[in-house]
Amino acid sequence: MGNDPSCVALALKAWKTQFDRADKLFGSLSSEEVLREIAPGRNRVLYLWGHLTAVHDAMLPLLGLRERLHPEFDVAFISNPDRSRADIPSHEQVRGAWSVVNTELWNGFDKMSSNDWALRHSAVSEEDFAKDPSRNRFAVLLSRTNHLSYHLGQAVLALKSDRT
Repeated sequence: MGNDPSCVALALKAWKTQFDRADKLFGSLSSEEVLREIAPGRNRVLYLWGHLTAVHDAMLPLLGLRERLHPEFDVAFISNPDRSRADIPSHEQVRGAWSVVNTELWNGFDKMSSNDWALRHSAVSEEDFAKDPSRNRFAVLLSRTNHLSYHLGQAVLALKSDRT
């Protein structure tokens, strides 16, 4: 990476583009639409949205920004498959958490310098980071942008197939 500010700016632009697309899609959905399955017998759109919210929430401490806001989402959206629990957060709870978590995440991104992005993330030890400095905060941003894009594509296809 070479701590190049233009690389960081480009990666943040990619994150923002994918996030804005996801925010527009998820924000427009009704309570019925979020219950659509990605494919027959597969995850529902609500599960993907909650999953992305939980993953983004986990980025806060991973990047050294702050403690998580909604660690309780892990049980419903990370450690258990969709429909394995009756007590998952509602459409409105996911919508609220999505907004708060992603606002906090973006505010944290905004405060980070290009040098901050080159620092190790909290899930890698100092010893392992010394061996492989690519295990840094910038790598987290890139991988989570890809993750967001992947699940956004799933949601788009699920909603298109139900509307045609």
